[in-house]
Amino acid sequence: MGNTSSAKTVKRKQPGCLHTAASDLPVYYPLFLNLTNKKTIVIGGGRVAERKIPPLLKAGAHVTVISPDITKKIERMKQQKIIRHISRPYRKSDLRESFLVIAATDSPGVNEQVSRDAPCLVNIVDTPHLCNFIVPSTMIRGPLKIAVSTSGISPALSRSIRKELQTIYGVEFSKYLQSLRKVRQDAMKMIRDRKKRTAFLKCVASGEMIRKVRGKGSKAMRKTAEGLLEKAKTS
Repeated sequence: MGNTSSAKTVKRKQPGCLHTAASDLPVYYPLFLNLTNKKTIVIGGGRVAERKIPPLLKAGAHVTVISPDITKKIERMKQQKIIRHISRPYRKSDLRESFLVIAATDSPGVNEQVSRDAPCLVNIVDTPHLCNFIVPSTMIRGPLKIAVSTSGISPALSRSIRKELQTIYGVEFSKYLQSLRKVRQDAMKMIRDRKKRTAFLKCVASGEMIRKVRGKGSKAMRKTAEGLLEKAKTS
């Protein structure tokens, strides 16, 4: 006789399902995305979706919101024609040719279906095991962006660390980086020797310079960096 009655059923991951269980802890690959002119879909029109849309727009994404109902703030964005709105429930075909999708509905079933359907980057808000990327807590100082992630374990701790970083890296770093943009461009043109150029660029970005930016401010350190460039190009 066969032993089919005593055999254990093996659960297989269904096609499109990103992880087998919420307890899985993937190893994330950190990166920053260029979303300029990229088709981005937000499923849901509530408060959570409302918070997710502005950073996407700031990054240059073309945002389409799919939801029967939307908040007043999203409605204003629609009226200003900075987003597109499709007033109906989600359909699988909505994701066609999308670069990135965010599901922020109050329906776990819909959110999970989006996860299964998405052929692209997908984030299901507050459900890491259904995502193939998660959004870190980010500190922004102009061109300086520091992203903090706890791999989905504790978003609250990520926020606490980000707040601490905000006290360490003030607006002076944004101003110093803006100065460094031109200094670096000039260095690439003026310092012909590759080793000297590399040494100079490391010098103006060293730990010592970071400490001096905090202590003396960005304006003084811009002059210091420009003085170092003059010495480097004549040496």
